[in-house]
Amino acid sequence: MVNLVLYGTESSPPVRAVLLTIRALQLEHEFRTLDIQAGDHLKPDMLRKNPQHTVPMLEDGESCIWDSHAIIGYLVNKYAQSDELYPKDPLKRAVVDQRLHFETGVLFHGIFKQLQRALFKENATEVPKDRLAELKDAYALLEQFLAENPYVAGPQLTIADLSIVATVSTLHLSYCPVDAAKYPKLSAWLARLSALPFYEEDNLRGARLLADRIRSKLPKQFDKLWQKAFEDIKSGAGKQ
Repeated sequence: MVNLVLYGTESSPPVRAVLLTIRALQLEHEFRTLDIQAGDHLKPDMLRKNPQHTVPMLEDGESCIWDSHAIIGYLVNKYAQSDELYPKDPLKRAVVDQRLHFETGVLFHGIFKQLQRALFKENATEVPKDRLAELKDAYALLEQFLAENPYVAGPQLTIADLSIVATVSTLHLSYCPVDAAKYPKLSAWLARLSALPFYEEDNLRGARLLADRIRSKLPKQFDKLWQKAFEDIKSGAGKQ
């Protein structure tokens, strides 16, 4: 019997990446919400399990694993019935790993975390133009990754897609909508991932929560395109 407990907050893109992977693997699990603002992640029991006090954190029996990429790779390696989500072939796995490193270094820490810092720590009232330019450059790179395949690491869905979509959907809904005219393959990929039966519950709901917070910080930033994207997700008229 699988005994998985995932700790985190559903507004976090890395937490949602793990939730998507768990659902793709059809694994039973318990999700325990941590109130980061209240310091739940800094309580002695949590620090004993995860000295870095980050989310997500996974408990599998007596073992504790943190870092979303470490967790999703572990879950596939241990529980998947095939290697489709994380191929064992060295070259195919290297491509998946490269995409995951791209997400970590460029999308998440290089762009998303810097945007969050600008809004919530530096009290910016609009999206910094240099960060917005970097985000559009990242969209262009993803468009190239998707030039010949429907998924970011090849012809099949992998953990790279499940992880990257958690971050990209957040950037799309909160900071800069993916322009389908400029990035048609990226837009189609978002729609493709949105069609997963567990996408709404395990990714979009948390992305909406974060979009609400960001909208409250950027009242002047909502041009017509962004306003439409936000209203679509609020009304359920469109998943992306």
